[in-house]
Amino acid sequence: MLRPRMRFSSLRHLQPIRPKGALFARHSHSLDISIITRWPRENFLYDWINGAERLESYEPGGFHPVMINDVLHNRYRIVDKLGFGPYSTIWLARDDQLNRYVAVKLNVSDPTLPTLQREAGVLRALSDSSPMTAQRDPSSPLHGRDAVPKILDEFKIDGPNGTHLCYTMAPAQGDLHEASFCCLFPIEVARALAARLAIAVSFVHSRGFVHGDIHLLNVLVGFRTNLNALSISQFKDKFGEPCVVPISRIDKKLLPPNVPAQATIPSYLGKKAPEFTVADADGLILADFNGAFAPATEPRLGKDCRIPLPKRAPEAILEPESPFSYPFDIWSLGNAIWEIVGMKPLFSDCEPENEIVAEQIDVLGYQHFPSAWREKWERQSSGESDIDPSVPRRPTDDREIWPTLEVAFEEFVQKYRRKRAVGVFGDDETRAFLSLMRGMLKFGPEERLTIEGVLESEWMKKWALPQMSSHHNIDTTH
Repeated sequence: MLRPRMRFSSLRHLQPIRPKGALFARHSHSLDISIITRWPRENFLYDWINGAERLESYEPGGFHPVMINDVLHNRYRIVDKLGFGPYSTIWLARDDQLNRYVAVKLNVSDPTLPTLQREAGVLRALSDSSPMTAQRDPSSPLHGRDAVPKILDEFKIDGPNGTHLCYTMAPAQGDLHEASFCCLFPIEVARALAARLAIAVSFVHSRGFVHGDIHLLNVLVGFRTNLNALSISQFKDKFGEPCVVPISRIDKKLLPPNVPAQATIPSYLGKKAPEFTVADADGLILADFNGAFAPATEPRLGKDCRIPLPKRAPEAILEPESPFSYPFDIWSLGNAIWEIVGMKPLFSDCEPENEIVAEQIDVLGYQHFPSAWREKWERQSSGESDIDPSVPRRPTDDREIWPTLEVAFEEFVQKYRRKRAVGVFGDDETRAFLSLMRGMLKFGPEERLTIEGVLESEWMKKWALPQMSSHHNIDTTH
């Protein structure tokens, strides 16, 4: 399954004329604030298009220009766009040889980026793992093998911007971030999704890898219906026409040949959270392994992590020159489970490092903040005299204090679930869930639960895992 994060900005506004039909309502409206600061305004060459990738990345070393109905590698006919990231675009294509739909990932052609080879290598290693044997324990890591994408085909494309590594996977209907935008999963579904995601992480860890980028944009859900039975014409009847917008230069000159004539807005082909059922958890896929690594053989420093700042474990912020490992995933998994249950993120989506750490302290308690970090955090010096300018300091301006974990759960999870009638946790489940969150969100990475500890927690064993297994004949008493 493959579908990357989608990135949006509001610096320049050119709205596409959306076609009538089902598809126009299925485009993401999420906003990634980080992109606004990443791309200086003076570097823009093209009129900005709402929902499209950075058009200036169509340059040597960058994206390959793709248009609807193009045929790649003499077999993959482009039907629609599923998404994009900073280093790739992803397209829905019809495989003319095998009469099936696939997601085609086209990486940028920059040969200096080692991450472009990493994802394919990690996924091959995970796919080559021993096949799943009969297991009655639903928390076995082997049950997570099917929650990891599998590469169907690999090839290269030579184009006006260079040579691009490409590979195909089974397509996904969308990600959990988009599915839960402004809405909540039914409580039974939230439990099942949380369990399935934890098992996926367990499988990755059991094979010696850290994922490094766990958040709901990278948690996908596959199609439960037989998409392959639809012809391209039938697919468009069901989901609508692709949303395309002409690309134009700011200076009104002609487009260069390495830029497509039209931008295609990524389509969301899935349903919203209230429509999910427990059975949908079976199709959960943990995607985007570009940031994955094996800590035993390739140490990764905190400063090199790629996860969005609000999901980043504190050791990567406060110890940027130190390596991080499996506990890093546990922190981000805890954040992801919180959002599956409560829709809203635990920490702010658009604040600098020092504010994110301050929020973590507010939520978890300063008494739990490691003494080894306090001197760095409380230091007053700045500028050239700063002992470690790469480490954030405590904010000195007045700021809004964030609620504790327990207050946040009642005010921003339970209250909204109650209001929208999608199920709330009882007292015992609340206590068990908050205990799990406290165990996963400890400041010190060495103090956090392992993924085995997560799956052995009271909430997982009494509520989440049984819920995930409720539509199967799986024994959950082991």
